Amino acid sequence: MHDLNKLISTDLVVGLSKIKFDKDHICEACQKGKQIRHSFKLKSVVSTSKPLELLHMDLLGPSRTMSLGGNYYVLVIVHHFSRFTWTLFLESKSDVFATFEKLAKRLQNTSCSNICVTRSDHGGEFQNEKISSFYEKLGIFHNFSTPITPQQNGVGERKNKSLKELARTMLSESSLPKYFWENAISTTCYVMNMVIIRSILKVSKVSLLCDNTSAINLTKNQIQHSRTKHIENRHHFIKDHVSNGDCEVKFIETEKQLTDIFTKSLPKDKFFLLRN
Repeated sequence: MHDLNKLISTDLVVGLSKIKFDKDHICEACQKGKQIRHSFKLKSVVSTSKPLELLHMDLLGPSRTMSLGGNYYVLVIVHHFSRFTWTLFLESKSDVFATFEKLAKRLQNTSCSNICVTRSDHGGEFQNEKISSFYEKLGIFHNFSTPITPQQNGVGERKNKSLKELARTMLSESSLPKYFWENAISTTCYVMNMVIIRSILKVSKVSLLCDNTSAINLTKNQIQHSRTKHIENRHHFIKDHVSNGDCEVKFIETEKQLTDIFTKSLPKDKFFLLRN
């Protein structure tokens, strides 16, 4: 209706009558055609209390373009308690079991905890005899989401969406070929693991050390002025996290700034001083 009014007002169609269309009722057919399923309600409490109590798993792919490593799929595993994520790249769906088996053994050995529950959909890569026997041997309970109900595996689904969107943005910004998608997703996952904090856990803030007082003041100032209005939105990433309470920026003397090792050509004495 809005488009019809626009066509009439701008005379884009020859011979179209000068009629104004008003929306005086709700179109039942339009409502049925555009309706979407409601999201599940968000939880206000953490339903897990220890590491490896619940892992969310989902398979991302196949990609239309083969990566530099010869892979088409990504096995995404999300730790429910901390939201830490692992991205494992696969050549085919049949590699899911072998890849997860290696990761599960490594996690249990390094954390001195056992995996209690995993949650996934009913895909053949997750529901097969190999995985069932492996779970039975380790005493892991496999929780499946109801068919055609991705909301029940919402943690994994949302993580997949975030990884895809950020990876596409990274490739577009850097003008890299599509076969670098594996590197983009790997980098995206690493960054997300470093910066995303669950506020519901009430953990201490991440401290960022900076030797530039002007930059520190910019992260705390929400008012735009003549000196900041031309800064691109993507550079306000730290300011957004500071305002959300996820991190805080502290001052450090330039002589003690460790990042200078990676960004500047330092004299030998200062290099070894900072490194040690």
